[in-house]
Amino acid sequence: MLSGVPRTVKAIDTAELIRLDAEAIAYGFNRNHGAGWLAEHAALEAVHYLRPVVVHRAGRRPEFSPHWRCMLLLTMRDGQEVFSLLDVWPGSFDRLPETLDSATERAIAYRLDYGGLPTCAQWASLNT
Repeated sequence: MLSGVPRTVKAIDTAELIRLDAEAIAYGFNRNHGAGWLAEHAALEAVHYLRPVVVHRAGRRPEFSPHWRCMLLLTMRDGQEVFSLLDVWPGSFDRLPETLDSATERAIAYRLDYGGLPTCAQWASLNT
């Protein structure tokens, strides 16, 4: 689905999140967390949630365009949940398993949209 983003939320573990972040860095996507940052700060045993929201086009890297800008509900090592963004290649997102029921997806999407979560940058400014 390249004309729009999928209307879903996917749960991922920290290892998969780090892999997707490394892929975003390798592809030159704008929204990533920087090498090693998630391994240092994300809760290792947590489940995180990705929700695609925008089709993003990267003019300087047409071979990786379009891709999806995803909202990310990220759990930090101190247990706090934060909002972040991550650019994800559509094929990589599609390979993630669908594990959430529709009620859980709606609840996560609502928290991302209206939950008043601190941003990843706000958390980092207070905790690093």
